[in-house]
Amino acid sequence: MSLPRQLREESDFDQLPDDVPISANIADIEEKRGFTSYFVFVIEVKTKGGAKYLIYRRYRQFYALQTKLEERFGPESKTAPFVCTLPTLPAKVYVGVKQEIAESRIPALNYYMKKLLSLPPWVLMDEDVRIFFYQSSYDSEQIPQALRRLRPRTRRVKNISSQAPGFDRLGAPCAEALFDFTGNSKLELTFKAKDMIFLLSRINKDWLEGTTHGATGIFPVSFVRIIKDFPEDEDDLTNWLRCYYYEDTISTIRDIAVEEDLRSTPLYKDLVDLMRREFQRSDIALNYRDSQGDLVRLLSDQDVKLMVKQAWDQPSQKRLFPWKLHITQQDDFHVYNTAP
Repeated sequence: MSLPRQLREESDFDQLPDDVPISANIADIEEKRGFTSYFVFVIEVKTKGGAKYLIYRRYRQFYALQTKLEERFGPESKTAPFVCTLPTLPAKVYVGVKQEIAESRIPALNYYMKKLLSLPPWVLMDEDVRIFFYQSSYDSEQIPQALRRLRPRTRRVKNISSQAPGFDRLGAPCAEALFDFTGNSKLELTFKAKDMIFLLSRINKDWLEGTTHGATGIFPVSFVRIIKDFPEDEDDLTNWLRCYYYEDTISTIRDIAVEEDLRSTPLYKDLVDLMRREFQRSDIALNYRDSQGDLVRLLSDQDVKLMVKQAWDQPSQKRLFPWKLHITQQDDFHVYNTAP
């Protein structure tokens, strides 16, 4: 029995090799120059075995991959032994500013890759899929720029300098800069290749906070080589946001991994975008329970701040946000305690 057929029939994820990609997200876009300028998508790929690396792909490479997959696995294929429903790729755009076109494609391409890597194992083992997500020698030789789309929206400012009294240089976690990095805001740390950076905190899996030359700020993990890491008990900063999802008469609970500090206050728009991605619906409303136990709909940043403020008066479990979200349908008002 061939490997693709065996994988399809047994649906055994454990049979896949460790270098098979399981997730991919666009970290940034970068302009490249040949005979004409063009933009590439900088994609962070994670594999089943835990490896993480960057690849650089143009839209036309996405288009070529989709064309091959439709010929091989699409419902119109007359030669494919197996068929499946392939994700939809955003259409070609022939008129417009190249950078704006590239930026506008990012959400759709992220969704495309998420759906593609969720297809049956025999699609993941396809040669063209493997090549597309493989880090070539060209990819590994590229010097990443800022990876802005992996940057956290919130953080705690420690304002600690390596020159401050009591700062233990010998015991502090530290890293060596691999490339130059120029911060584009007061939050970000600027440094040169070979600089020694003392690490203060891990903001999320992609960004660190550190200090060098008397300055403190955040920077991408991919720009440095960790010499001494944080203790293991501080390494995992994943926290969990508990959500209650209401549909008809059924309520389900889902805990969503969030790599932000428990005391951070998100923006309303960010919460809406996160919930729409998680529940794959756009017609949802966000709510929280007030001190009387009634559902209150969130409509703005001010509502979110009030929810977070009220939640800190309540006990909470470790690594679980004290506030909870209740997800309802936009047109469903019977969940609210309203007077007749």
